[in-house]
Parts: sequence; C-alpha cells; structure tokens
Amino acid sequence: MNKQAIAKLNHLRISPRKVRLVASLLKGLSVNEAEAQLLFQIRRPAKPILKLLRSAVANAKNQQMKTDQLGIVKIEVNQGPRFKRFMPRARGSASLIEKKSSHITLVLEESEKFKPRFKIAVPKKEKKTTKKAAKKSTVEKPAVQEPRTREYQPSKPGFFRKIFRRKSI
Repeated sequence: MNKQAIAKLNHLRISPRKVRLVASLLKGLSVNEAEAQLLFQIRRPAKPILKLLRSAVANAKNQQMKTDQLGIVKIEVNQGPRFKRFMPRARGSASLIEKKSSHITLVLEESEKFKPRFKIAVPKKEKKTTKKAAKKSTVEKPAVQEPRTREYQPSKPGFFRKIFRRKSI
C-alpha cells in the first residue's frame, strides 16, 4: 500500500453543500493540478481548501514522500455543528436560522499515476523600499517635458453645468 498524508479542517463556517461543490472538482487530481484549480476558483470555500491542501503537502514532506507524485485520493466534506439563531417575524413569532459549518478531511497519496503535467510559477515578492532608501535612489525627471498631442476643449457646457446654474432662464 502506498503512503498517505492526511489533513483535517474542522469547524469551517461555510455550509457543507457549498464546500462540496469545490471539493468535488479536486477528486483524483494531482497536487499541482488541484492547486491550479483552487487558485483560479472564485468561490469562497476555495481559499480554505487551498490552505488545507498545502498543509497536507507539508505533512507529506514530513513523512519523506515525493511531493511531485502526490495526488488527492479522497476529499470528504461532513457536516459540523450548527449555530441556532432566531429572527423576529410577524405577529410576535420567531423563525429559526441555522448557521452551518463543515468538517473537511483531505487524503493525499504518493503514486506514479499522479506525475505532474505542468509546474506553477509563483512570482517572487519585491521588497518595499523605505522612505530613506527612496530618497537616496530618486531618479531625476527630465527637464523638458514633451508637449501634449491633443488638448481637451469642451464644445458645449456639460450636463451638470446646465442644470446647476446660478440663475435659471
């Protein structure tokens, strides 16, 4: 049997139904492909699942597994506890509001079938310059400015000028 790395996320404050929509996209994908899917996913559960995936990869590294041959074998989304709140309604009654949460379990496995098809290039962060360093490395502006090619000249008074005049006609 192949080695497995497991990561769990409990009490995520998003309903399980919404999380399952994103999680179902990832089953059977390699780690690189799953990460690419999550980076371009606009749904709200994508960010916590991406964090969970990276945590599972870190767990795999701790077990001396090859990270380029990892794939998602199982991703399970279960229902967590529900917070029950009440909203006042007509004629003094109240309706129940359930704030749902979910538990996610992610299982990675090392296998030959999960070889990467591509590699994600992560751009390096540039260091911010401090004020003192910015003053030292100021670039001189050219003395002669280029003339503008076209000057804007309004042909008629604008809409607001027409409506908000000092004197009405």
